[in-house]
Amino acid sequence: MADYPFFFTWAAQKHAKPVEMTGGEGAWFFTKDDGKWLDLGALSYQVNAGHGNKRIVEAIKRQADELCLSAPSSIFPAKVELANRLLAMAPPGFSKVFFTLGGAEANENAIKIARIVTGRHKLVSRYRSYHGASMGALTLTGDWRRVPLEPGIPGVVHVQDCYCDRCPFGHTLQTCKRECASNIDNTMKLEGPNTVAAVILEPVPGANGVLVPPAEYWPMVRKACDAEGALLIADEVLTGFGRTGKGFAVEHWGVVPDMITVAKGLGAGYATIGAVLVHERIAKHFDEKILACGLTYYAHPLACAAALETLNVYRDEKMFEHSAAMGPVLRRELEAIAARVGVRAMVRSLGLLGALEFEAPMAMWATLGTELAQRKLSLHVDGKRGTAIFAPPLCITEQELVTGMRSFGDAAVAAFGAKS
Repeated sequence: MADYPFFFTWAAQKHAKPVEMTGGEGAWFFTKDDGKWLDLGALSYQVNAGHGNKRIVEAIKRQADELCLSAPSSIFPAKVELANRLLAMAPPGFSKVFFTLGGAEANENAIKIARIVTGRHKLVSRYRSYHGASMGALTLTGDWRRVPLEPGIPGVVHVQDCYCDRCPFGHTLQTCKRECASNIDNTMKLEGPNTVAAVILEPVPGANGVLVPPAEYWPMVRKACDAEGALLIADEVLTGFGRTGKGFAVEHWGVVPDMITVAKGLGAGYATIGAVLVHERIAKHFDEKILACGLTYYAHPLACAAALETLNVYRDEKMFEHSAAMGPVLRRELEAIAARVGVRAMVRSLGLLGALEFEAPMAMWATLGTELAQRKLSLHVDGKRGTAIFAPPLCITEQELVTGMRSFGDAAVAAFGAKS
């Protein structure tokens, strides 16, 4: 590999395998070697609106000509309109938006707000979770990325997951008692009364395997937080903006959290932007008290313009509805692949977010990576955790989705063998 003057993220530098991107269109991105890759992973899960969207690019250009610098305390039309649009998407009762540069900062500021408002310091999150790479968000994170940086911030308590295929409490679907939810209630009680500021959860843990919770899970967690006086934060950084077929994934369970954190699909990768959506019952605390949170590039004009036009694209092209319609297609193709391969495979999905968990040795996963590269398929493959995760741009056509999934199926059979 050539010696580049910058680091590659989440990689041993000598083993990084970069591609030089030159552009893209819809569900595809292009590389310098004249490659055309089908993006079944939306890059880092953010390209919900697809590659090469000219409307979003033009909106950024117009904003740059109009106003491309601002102070955090300034106002301008795109900032005001974007906040109002986000609040209109949120469940009833949300009244304020705190803008950030991305998902990690959204989660950082959500937990700051929770600690300030409640006067408590403990935070509950899950082991199979990812909340961001900054120090506080990484401490909340449960997966392998947390461990090398420990100790993190104090007060974080991890609990078991809604991992129905491998229940951490030893149950089958038939014997399940929803202990993944009641465990959160029990843990808060054990931590001591009036000590837990917030419970922060991804509605569907995405990068850790698309763990779709049981129907009762979110209502039970909401009830437990209310009983304990803890706030409930829904980390919608990955699942928001149509990924699961809804504007926000919590809508599937009819639960109203106290805060919702967003990023990724908010700007669809065209600008660095995130946000914390805050319910009025929390926001009113700061009417007379100082909000001790701030960022130099808070609500940057170019990012606000990009996000605002991204929301317009979602609406005008009915991308959330399309994601919902493509959900059964993705599920069908995932199940067909599981039926073909010669190893045990588990299927999980919601909307255009899906996972196949294969029980296969690492050598086979290396072969799968080679097969996918030959077919120019881009998605999230993790042999250590045994998962392949699919999250294509929401604009992907049914034909593109089916063709891509069947090509993945051929790659999986080549790597894992065929069912006899």
